Amino acid sequence: METNRQKKMGALLQSDLVDILQGEVRKNGISNLIISVSKVNITSDLSIAKVFLSIFPAERGKELLKAIQSNAPLIKHELAQRVKNQMRKVPDLMFYVDDSLEYIDQIDKALKGDENPIANPDLLAKRKKK
Repeated sequence: METNRQKKMGALLQSDLVDILQGEVRKNGISNLIISVSKVNITSDLSIAKVFLSIFPAERGKELLKAIQSNAPLIKHELAQRVKNQMRKVPDLMFYVDDSLEYIDQIDKALKGDENPIANPDLLAKRKKK
């Protein structure tokens, strides 16, 4: 269970990380790319922040995640400059790809298409008899 302090710090980091990441995308002239920060979870001692990124198009997610992870110290420094009046110490940043939107999209496609598990219960793994 997150405390109010963790939620406030997470929201603060989330908004600043969005500005930093989207600013880098614009600065480097990269087109057809959207990076958003879907959630930031902070440990109770505020030492580690897990940052979940939604990247569109999803095919470029893994390569961008590696690039962002390699630049984590620079991102942390930029973040420290922005939040220096709100936080004493900026937490270490751990980046992850948030694939929940892709999962929801797969469910929608399955329900609309031929692979509808409601219409055809044999598609469900639990229902298949061995």
